[in-house]
Amino acid sequence: MLTILDRYILRSLVVNYVIALAVMISLYLVLDMLVNMDEFTEQGYPAVVVLKNIADYYWPNVFLVFAQLSGVITLFACAAAVARMRRLNEMTAMLASGVSLYRLAAPIVAFGIVTSGFLVINTEWLIPALAHKLARDHDDADGTRAYEVLFLRDRGGALLSAGRFHPKTRDLQRLLVLKRDESGAVVETIEADHATWDSPGVTDGDGRWRLERGRKRTRMRNPQTGLGPADTLVDTYPIYYESGLSPTAIEMRQAEGWIRFLSLAQLAKLDISEPNNRLSILRTRHARVAAPILGMVLLLLGLPFFLDRRPGNILNDGTKCLIACGLCYVSAYVAQSIQSGSGSALPAWLPIFIFATAAMVLIDRIRT
Repeated sequence: MLTILDRYILRSLVVNYVIALAVMISLYLVLDMLVNMDEFTEQGYPAVVVLKNIADYYWPNVFLVFAQLSGVITLFACAAAVARMRRLNEMTAMLASGVSLYRLAAPIVAFGIVTSGFLVINTEWLIPALAHKLARDHDDADGTRAYEVLFLRDRGGALLSAGRFHPKTRDLQRLLVLKRDESGAVVETIEADHATWDSPGVTDGDGRWRLERGRKRTRMRNPQTGLGPADTLVDTYPIYYESGLSPTAIEMRQAEGWIRFLSLAQLAKLDISEPNNRLSILRTRHARVAAPILGMVLLLLGLPFFLDRRPGNILNDGTKCLIACGLCYVSAYVAQSIQSGSGSALPAWLPIFIFATAAMVLIDRIRT
């Protein structure tokens, strides 16, 4: 049951959170836009088109920036709310009424858990749905640029290539698919002058490409000697090619580090179909699970600097909080950037172990 005190604190937290969310994300996006403005204007489009491209490029990136700054935004909102109560001597009044600092921290920690849930929703549902838009470059915000596709892994170990892929029209020119056996030998090729996606409702998963002038060449296998000679080739002329690569999946995979856009369920499927990406998938999984926990560690690490019954310099305490939480955030970023050849989970979790221990020590030292 929420008390009057809980509602008062939560109201302050929500206001601070909305302000921090708007300011931090806007600042990040504006700085990025100023650095890359020439990328948007180099095509010579009119000002109205440039503004439309800028808006179309940056609105999906709001969710990506939120995933990076979620823990910092929550920490800032909670620290600002507690610092304000301390500066206005509201904390002294609460202590005089018999409310301990731990009880005061309860709605703040609960608020941090809720905002960690926002991060999970963002990374597991919103970002995967917008992954193909997040893969675009600044100079291709409208998605009109066609490009070559080289040996993307399709289901069953097949490799898909195309001379040109057009994201706007969702079609492929000069399609080539190589299907291989367990040893890696090519046993089947599919070629087509032109292919269009024929499963409009499918954006992630199995669908099919409609082929124009398609030809499938299969090399027959001899039971005694394995693959037969060249004269055992059999040609057929299919109309469709069943594929796990939709236009949005192809567009997404053009980005470097596209695996980080996937949800945990998508990562599990990818781990089965593409074992060669297993290390990247494992690192992404650990980083994804560790992210909301890291946000809570940041909050628990920063709160003790402000939860103090003794009068003191709030600016000085804020500086100490900034240093401690900054070290935690930077060390987590550096640790996750380490390319571990063994796919160890240690880089993602080591900063959490270290700074969570420090947070528990600081919390235990709070004088209530």
